[in-house]
Amino acid sequence: MTHHRIATTADTAVDVFTAERRPVLTVEPGDTVTVHTLDAAGYTERLPAPGVDVPTLISPRRGHCLLGPIAVAGARPGQVLAVRFDDLVPDDWGYTGSGGVDTPLNRALGLADPSTRGPLLWDIDASAGTASNQLGLGVRTAPFLGVVGVPPEATGEHVTTPPRAVGGGNIDCRELVAGATLYLPVTVPDALLTVGDGHAAQGDGEVSGTAVECGMTTTMTLSLLDTAPVAGTHADTPAGRITFGFDADLNAATTTALDRMVDWIAAEHGIGRAEALAMASVAVSMRITQIANRTWGVHALLAHGAILTQTR
Repeated sequence: MTHHRIATTADTAVDVFTAERRPVLTVEPGDTVTVHTLDAAGYTERLPAPGVDVPTLISPRRGHCLLGPIAVAGARPGQVLAVRFDDLVPDDWGYTGSGGVDTPLNRALGLADPSTRGPLLWDIDASAGTASNQLGLGVRTAPFLGVVGVPPEATGEHVTTPPRAVGGGNIDCRELVAGATLYLPVTVPDALLTVGDGHAAQGDGEVSGTAVECGMTTTMTLSLLDTAPVAGTHADTPAGRITFGFDADLNAATTTALDRMVDWIAAEHGIGRAEALAMASVAVSMRITQIANRTWGVHALLAHGAILTQTR
């Protein structure tokens, strides 16, 4: 197996999902890739103060500043791309935006007017696992990539903002830390994976619309599976098994995530769906992944060891 290294540059950066762009790298299944991505905005230098813009790598940009696509040789629709996150190291600074944007949530919170902005600028200490801001407040870091996805269709350019039932993308799930494996159904030949949007820390929901946005050095191993335990995008993480739902309707997103977790439990333990739903009711936590992108993300989390087995 080969270990590849690639950084985000003007030649490797992209701000859409597309199968029509030439791959910036081609790997074999089982290869490991270390990538350095810029923050979601693609800033090319550190912000001098909270909320102050600096030049961006892509200008004007249509979406997140990402790296890709990365081709996985031989991948074909019907297979599943397994993205195992071996290591994630944030850069030494980041930012969080808040308020000042006219969204339904900000209007409800009284924070839609530009005068209500409250940006944070963070110093990140990756070795200590902490980040601190200009208010003198800090958080523990748990780095992950917000955007990991493949093109939803074989043609066209597709915006990076929403997470998608087909292709993944801007999932923003805080559980996809080092040690996690994300499973993405392959949608196009060679998979064409695109990644970026580093987050040093984030709560479930990403309620301001941003996390601790930062550059990230990510080491990941890419593999192909012919079958998967459940349909759609799902994950096996240090926190437990996860199934996802994405939809503009919160109820629909929740139902999808739960439906797939019920399938997973039923298959794993050889029980019916009704019994699996009962087990989910006592062992599975339903969480709002993110509300930042006007498409609800919901994930069902089954913690490791939550369902006990015994000999009858």
